[in-house]
Amino acid sequence: MEEHIISKKTVAFLRNLIFGVEDSLVSTVGLLSGIAVAGSSRNTIFLAGVGLIFVEAFSMGVGSFISEHAVESYTSKEKADHSHTTLGGVVMFVSYFFAGFIPLVPYMIAKVDTAFWLSIAGSLIALFGLGVLTGKLFRLNIWSRGFQMLILGGIAIMLGVTVGKVVEIFLR
Repeated sequence: MEEHIISKKTVAFLRNLIFGVEDSLVSTVGLLSGIAVAGSSRNTIFLAGVGLIFVEAFSMGVGSFISEHAVESYTSKEKADHSHTTLGGVVMFVSYFFAGFIPLVPYMIAKVDTAFWLSIAGSLIALFGLGVLTGKLFRLNIWSRGFQMLILGGIAIMLGVTVGKVVEIFLR
């Protein structure tokens, strides 16, 4: 049986890439969907989405760097090479930033009612694709990983929509 060994830098890269894309898709579409069902304007939805993407991409990148740096410092007996912690933070920032535009772009080009469904559909397709890619990279069942990511992301989206509906009822 062929052994599959992945370097520390590759693991840091893949962990941050997968986490960044998944978290961005789910957080952004959940927020945008919740705001949309609450009856907000397209401009408000767009502003919230852009704000979320910029702030969270930076926060997630810094959080990845800080947490991986602390773990590496703690577990390393010698002077640690922190180049992969820096790489991890950059990958987290970039992956979160660009993935966030998948659910946001529909609100830039379509009316809110249409954008709502396009945003959700695009995010679910991207989540399924991310799951398939993860399965392929780690030699796991690609369909199982794809549907796992799709279902868990779908639950998060439903949560965002539900919160938006509940808050909208209280704001009346």
